[in-house]
Amino acid sequence: MSKNKYLLAFVLVTSLFFLWALLHNINPILIPHLKKACMLSDTESSLIDLFVYLAYFLVALPAGLFMHKYGYKNGIIFGLCLYAVGALLVIPAATERSFIFFLFAFFVIASGATFLETVANPYIAVLGSKETSEQRLNFAQSFNGVGSFLAPILGGQFILSGIEHTPEALRKMPVEQLNNYLQFEANTVKIPYLVIAVIVVLLILLFAFTKIPEIKEDDSSLEGPVKFSAKVLRHSHTRWAVIAQFFYVGAQVGIGSFFIRYAHFVNNVNEKNAALIWGSIAMVGFMVGRFTGTFLMRYIKAPRLLSIYASINMLLLTVALFSSGEVALYAVVALPFFMSIMFPTIFALGIKGLGEETKIAASFIVMAIIGGALAPVCMGLISDATGSIQKAYIVPFVCFGVILYYSLKTYKVKGAYYEKVADTNNEFSYEENPN
Repeated sequence: MSKNKYLLAFVLVTSLFFLWALLHNINPILIPHLKKACMLSDTESSLIDLFVYLAYFLVALPAGLFMHKYGYKNGIIFGLCLYAVGALLVIPAATERSFIFFLFAFFVIASGATFLETVANPYIAVLGSKETSEQRLNFAQSFNGVGSFLAPILGGQFILSGIEHTPEALRKMPVEQLNNYLQFEANTVKIPYLVIAVIVVLLILLFAFTKIPEIKEDDSSLEGPVKFSAKVLRHSHTRWAVIAQFFYVGAQVGIGSFFIRYAHFVNNVNEKNAALIWGSIAMVGFMVGRFTGTFLMRYIKAPRLLSIYASINMLLLTVALFSSGEVALYAVVALPFFMSIMFPTIFALGIKGLGEETKIAASFIVMAIIGGALAPVCMGLISDATGSIQKAYIVPFVCFGVILYYSLKTYKVKGAYYEKVADTNNEFSYEENPN
């Protein structure tokens, strides 16, 4: 099949990357916002991430089974339907000002996003040459970066009110005034989520009436019929990709989810300005990092670049943990640039050379996104226990340590693998071995 025949499919599926970027990157806005509107603790507000990423864990395998049976296109359409329904459920959740209802709505949205991500990542990876799958997936994920920087900016403008009462002031408010204020805060999410639902419905119609190729992966290296099972984890590069993705997503989500609280703690930045900094600087860096990483992979093997970026992030988090003011603030702001390549690179390495088992492996790697549910809860518990959200950033530091270890391992793939080799100067590099 020619590259031109793939182009329309590539463009349409790449557009989906914006949707789960919107879901994940609006959480740093929703967590402090609903903390106010529903009067929550840090640990309670972190349940937003828990329910979003719990959906990934519970729905990834059913999504993979659905895709395995009905194909990529039907998986996309079903995922978009769930996403639209969840967005509409946010409206009555706001009316009732029910945190449980909010959590259910976010769970449904995330279930839809799980279908989209389970389909789109492997689809892009196999939509062309195997040798350039990491570059292709990083390029597509670069447009995920667009949603990453727009979500906090738009959320900050249309969801955050900028009103920040102290706990003492809230306790002194008359009951009616307090309820009116809390309802006002809850209602600000209604219009943004209605707009999201309308956009997703338009995408459903576009995919329903557009023909995209159904790629069948090469199974020549596999014996017998392919069954959807955990046996795919017999491949060490897939098994380790699941572990690495768990810790990466935990780091990414934890860093972003508490940034507004962190910015206020270390540098007394108000919520609207913190949201603007995160969206216009940190997430722009994330987007630029994706394009830059795609370029660098022409000259640096993916595992080596991953190890360099993990090391840099550990250094930045050391600064973030032990300094204050703008130095600490901008150490965290710099992290997304170096996080940018991690998800797609780990994903592409994990499914490399698997043939039809690609769909099965994709489900397990997407399940690993449950790390994004657990890391913020750990950070919330540390913050509540110590009274310092800054100390909670030890959690992503540990996560990047695991990614560094993963990136320095050997990546065996059927038919080809990245092997750690030493030159005459005992300097290590990664080479693709065809044997």
